[in-house]
Amino acid sequence: MNNHSMTAGQALVRLLANYGVETVFGIPGVHTLELYRGLPGSGIRHVLTRHEQGAGFMADGYARVSGKPGVCFVITGPGVTNAATAIGQAYADSIPMLVISSVNHTASLGKGWGCLHETQDQRAMTAPITAFSAVALRGEDLPELIARAWAVFDSERPRPVHISVPLDVLAAPVSRDWSNEVVRRPGRGQPCRETLDRAALKLAAAKRPMIIAGGGALHAAEPLAQLSTRLAAPVFTSVAGKGLLPPDAPLNAGSSLCVEPGWQLISEADVVLAVGTEMADTDFWRERLPITGELLRVDIDPRKFNDFYPCAMALHGDARQTLCGLLDHLPELAREPAQAHEAVANLRQAIRNGHAPLQATHQAILDRIAAVLPDNAFISSDMTQLAYTGNYAFASRAPRSWLHPTGYGTLGYGLPAGIGGMLATDHRPGLVLVGDGGFLYTAQELATAVEELDRPLVVLLWNNDALGQIRDDMLGLDIEPVGVLPRNPDFVGLARAFGCAVRQPRDLDALQADLAIGFATPGVTFIELKHTCVR
Repeated sequence: MNNHSMTAGQALVRLLANYGVETVFGIPGVHTLELYRGLPGSGIRHVLTRHEQGAGFMADGYARVSGKPGVCFVITGPGVTNAATAIGQAYADSIPMLVISSVNHTASLGKGWGCLHETQDQRAMTAPITAFSAVALRGEDLPELIARAWAVFDSERPRPVHISVPLDVLAAPVSRDWSNEVVRRPGRGQPCRETLDRAALKLAAAKRPMIIAGGGALHAAEPLAQLSTRLAAPVFTSVAGKGLLPPDAPLNAGSSLCVEPGWQLISEADVVLAVGTEMADTDFWRERLPITGELLRVDIDPRKFNDFYPCAMALHGDARQTLCGLLDHLPELAREPAQAHEAVANLRQAIRNGHAPLQATHQAILDRIAAVLPDNAFISSDMTQLAYTGNYAFASRAPRSWLHPTGYGTLGYGLPAGIGGMLATDHRPGLVLVGDGGFLYTAQELATAVEELDRPLVVLLWNNDALGQIRDDMLGLDIEPVGVLPRNPDFVGLARAFGCAVRQPRDLDALQADLAIGFATPGVTFIELKHTCVR
């Protein structure tokens, strides 16, 4: 193909392939035809979703499991507004995502002519929920904008990027072929020697040091474990950091900073090292953690050092490099770990013993899941009470194995994110935990799952025939419940209509058996667990 017959849309797809993009999620429309002209022969797999919100959530799940940016193609206007919820979720949880959309012809932008899919200012709609949102006014702008997107993914706090391309720009022939102009200069670095020295001395002098690790530390599991061992420091994680330490590690305090025993333990620390976590209330379930000790923060985002938890020391840099630097600067310690091991063991016991009846029911289900979950499986969860308990009561075996829409907290995340996670590797099975309310937000993505997946994906629907959390909150506040008892469809009939294998266990033993069968069966298995079966 000579340059003059290649459109900017085709060149953009080739450029993405050269950046290592292997999968895009989307729905073709009359406004994205030039992107789709570029897909055949590009080596990029296109996954047809059934709603643009599903495309965004799939890209998010893909990014969380693979660590690479998830990519979607959506149309002007409604495609962008449909994907906006998923973009907002990825922004809240610092997930790298690239959203490529069309926008109306340059001549019409901002004019209000009533063109198809017209939006007054499309860039303004995504600007607050992206690292940046830009409009490519010429084909030549695209290589620079894509390079800027990867600079965010590689070197800053990763967050979504939205690039809008006008229809006339997408369709125009390129004057030169820029599809090989890949610019990647990943650089996060570590704090200076003096800062590392001072922080290492503080940690070495601490009597009861503790660590909180978040999603920014997912690539730093080894130095985190080494530092924890050398300091005899218990490690708490955020929900995004679940799995950084193995479940049986004696210093693994889990994601327990949202329950009383976790709050109690962190209050006893004299020095707290927070690594790659914004320490948000969505992880802690209270306005402020009872931290009385000195707080040292490691973060790639310098705005975090002076926010809700101002710190005694700011270590600006990459989590992995900074932890390795701290290990290098730490004096030799002979610290006795018995006290810390005992504190963590007591914490775990207190959590199990402290469950209210509803959480005890959830724990019983989670124990059955743990008994048969394949070692390399990941779990994608929705905003549902079973997952809220799982956030702190279920031990993940590795990082990138528990996907949850923590910060933004949107319903409908679990199923499409699970599908995206399945497409991020060629070997990991998946489990989706979803409630009856959240499932109906994105139920249509079962069609994509059945069409695309040949490995086991088990969808476990916890059906309490209610928006259970909201009902409980209303009752707790003495509000007469309104709008929390929907008339549900026949979920098993619905799943069967999409082509899923279906199961309806009548008790926990049957659930465990059905889960085991599901994980041994290629394709999608849908299991409906009614709350009346677990008493």
